[in-house]
Amino acid sequence: MQPPRRDGKPVDLSRNTYVTAFKLILFTLLTLFFAAIVLWKRARRSLIVCMIALFWLLAAGWLTAPLLDLAQPHRQSAAPAAFAPRTAIILLGGGTIYDDDDVLVPPRDVLSRIEVSARSYAACKRTATTCQVIVSGGNPQRHSATEADTYLPYLLRQQIPRTDIVLESTSRTTYENARNVSAIVGNSRYDTVILVTSAYQMPRALLDFHRFGITPQPLISSARHARLGVLPRYDNLVAAEIALHELIGIAQFHVYRAFGWF
Repeated sequence: MQPPRRDGKPVDLSRNTYVTAFKLILFTLLTLFFAAIVLWKRARRSLIVCMIALFWLLAAGWLTAPLLDLAQPHRQSAAPAAFAPRTAIILLGGGTIYDDDDVLVPPRDVLSRIEVSARSYAACKRTATTCQVIVSGGNPQRHSATEADTYLPYLLRQQIPRTDIVLESTSRTTYENARNVSAIVGNSRYDTVILVTSAYQMPRALLDFHRFGITPQPLISSARHARLGVLPRYDNLVAAEIALHELIGIAQFHVYRAFGWF
């Protein structure tokens, strides 16, 4: 489901998707590096060696791989989705990006979520009475449209009727995804709920949905993998930032719960 450019060639969205994430991890490393140099002048040489080693371990994949293992305990769904007479398929948003033609499109990971949601919907319709796809995603990036509205045409192209698609277009975080979708699910009598997202987001998403009394079936659409080697790779830095973001988010969830903020 890679969207075509106007010249008919597929767009490679993987690099553009996480440019901001790459800048964030690089900025963080540099900030820590200069802060350490200022605070520990006598250890400058050791600190420089350590920071270079840390950057190489992340970029070459040797540290990124265990981070992904922690963030993605399950890289594929444990079992096929089980449908009930009234089934809701929740598609979690994962951002939007502008392609080479300045058109707002879903990132690569989200295209996988859309494809898995569409396949699940088709399978659901063969056995269930009611099947609906709930698309949850607002506009945290302040682009020209929300995630839900951007994904809608892709679902329609997959032969999902508009009447079976529910758009939730106000969520800015995974926590808000869970909160807002739980209100939709709570007002409808679904027999089962299926949650579709990437492997790295699934653990945190399940925590958030459980917080609001929803226990969905997890359906993983894709997983991130580190490419081990000697040469640094941009994609490994992207994967490392994603893994760290999710692990920090899980830790934040438990801290907030301990203080009663969630």
